[in-house]
Amino acid sequence: MNKKFILLPLVALLVILIHSFITSCTKTPKEVVVYTTIDQIFSEPILRDFERESGIKVKAVYDTEETKSTGVLNRLIAEAKNPQCDVFWSGDPIRAVVLKQRGLTQPYVSEEAKDIPKWYKDPEHHWTGFSARARVLIYNTSLPEASTLPKSIFDLSKPELKYNVAIANPLFGTTTFHMAALFYVLGEDRAIDFLNRLKENGILIASSNGDVKKKVAQGEIFCGLTDTDDAFTAKKQGAPVDYLFLDQNKGQIGTLIIPNVVTLIKGAPHPENGKRLIDYLLSRETEAKLAKSCAQMPLHKGVPTPEDVPSLDDIRPMKIDYDKTARLMVEIQGVLKRWVESE
Repeated sequence: MNKKFILLPLVALLVILIHSFITSCTKTPKEVVVYTTIDQIFSEPILRDFERESGIKVKAVYDTEETKSTGVLNRLIAEAKNPQCDVFWSGDPIRAVVLKQRGLTQPYVSEEAKDIPKWYKDPEHHWTGFSARARVLIYNTSLPEASTLPKSIFDLSKPELKYNVAIANPLFGTTTFHMAALFYVLGEDRAIDFLNRLKENGILIASSNGDVKKKVAQGEIFCGLTDTDDAFTAKKQGAPVDYLFLDQNKGQIGTLIIPNVVTLIKGAPHPENGKRLIDYLLSRETEAKLAKSCAQMPLHKGVPTPEDVPSLDDIRPMKIDYDKTARLMVEIQGVLKRWVESE
């Protein structure tokens, strides 16, 4: 047989194998891109653990404290026609709902989430909740006002707390979510009336939840609204502070529960790696780590947690519809901006 006819098929086969190898490396690089609104001090160790355990390189983009949740959200919207991100890890469901409404996410059902209650999941599987925080009142235990603690968020407008309550700028972060939830529960008129009473009572608008924590811990102000992780951190650092859940009695509006959520971006450049990261974030192991590092409350039952991390079973939650609250969040931006800027 002519050697020429033997070599040609072998060369062709070699070319095909080389091309397949190059193509597979190009299409499925061992990396994943995640945008997150979670404080880097808490989210980065989780992502590094995933990187070490999976062998997949993690490229993370973090929000700043002052533009929390709006920076990466706006970036995802701007990149809609050319997605650069695989996974969005948000500190609340509202941003994921906004992205879903804009058609920027795709459904994914993770086996790791099968035991998470359905009200913490999007019915169409565009986002899934895990480890939750709550909005709480942080207060300075060394100040005289600690003898008469408020029991409801509406107590914050009472004269005895005049000039002694702080709230983060409601145009950003979980405070925006909290405001939208109040508008959902109370209706626009009652919510605006409450905000105006707070302003008349001399409420201090801080730059962030962390700033609220700092001012309370240093005794500059008696109390403020913040998230459980901020309050937990202050206590852990030995500051003279404690926190409580407001509106826990029958007939009251309850405490706003804020789960983390994770979603897969439509057109993600590394979708399979993105799904693996989502599975990791939704696992019991990750919830246990977040409970230990920042007092976040697991949504899975039976996850081991430190003794000082409260159980969601013991908290009266504020009942909201996440989709409707997301729409309200957009609608009330003008109202909140005018409120912040008013004298």
